[in-house]
Amino acid sequence: MVAHRVSMAPSILSADFTRLGDAVALCEAAGAEWIHVDVMDGHFVPNLTIGPPVVKAVKHIAGLPLDVHLMIANPDETVRWYLDAGADLVTVHAEACRDLPAVLREIRTAGAKAGVSIKPGTPVDTVSSVIGELDVVLVMSVEPGFGGQAFMSESLSRIALIRDMAAAAGSDLVIEVDGGIDESTAPLVVASGARMLVAGNAVFGRADPVAALRAIRAAGERVLSHAT
Repeated sequence: MVAHRVSMAPSILSADFTRLGDAVALCEAAGAEWIHVDVMDGHFVPNLTIGPPVVKAVKHIAGLPLDVHLMIANPDETVRWYLDAGADLVTVHAEACRDLPAVLREIRTAGAKAGVSIKPGTPVDTVSSVIGELDVVLVMSVEPGFGGQAFMSESLSRIALIRDMAAAAGSDLVIEVDGGIDESTAPLVVASGARMLVAGNAVFGRADPVAALRAIRAAGERVLSHAT
C-alpha cells in the first residue's frame, strides 16, 4: 500500500444520500484515508443534514474510519451520541463549546481522536490553550453550512499560523482543511501546512469521483515532492 503524505477525507455531504453505500465504496476504491461526515443542526449553521443514526449506519458499512465534523450548537451535551455511533475522529467547533477542554477530554477518553474547528472569522489563537489536547485542527476555508462554496484565500495565512503554533508547542497535530478544495487549491493549502484535505463537490460532483480524488491528492503531494 502506498504511504501518502496527504490524507484525503471525502465529504459524503456532496454524495447522493439515497446511495451512501456506493459513495463509501467509491471513497475506499479511491484510496481515501477517512470518510468525512458533516453534521449540521440548522442552528449553529444555516443547514440541516444528518445525525447519529446515519453516522451509525455509515459506520456499519465503511471500511474506513469516520471523520465526524459537528457543526452543532450543543456539542457539550451531544458529543457522546456521535462517539457511541462509531465516530473515530470527532471535531467540534471552538465557537460552540461552553467547556472546550472538557469536550475534548470526553472524546479522547472514549478512544477517539479529538479535533477542533474554527470558522473563517475566528482568531486562530482560540485553539492555543488546547493545542496539546488535539489530534486535528480543522480550518474552515469557507463559511460552514453548505458545500460547493469558493475557497477563501485568506485561509492560507491562518493555516500557516496554526502550523507554526503547533510546532512551537511541540505538537504533531494534523491540520485539516475543508471548503473549496480541488486540484487548484490543494497545492496551496498543503504548502501552508495542511496534511488532511476534505473535498466534496470536487469529488462527488465529477463524472469519475475516484479519479478526481486521486488527482486532488496528487496535486497536493507534488508540492511536498518539490520541497524535498
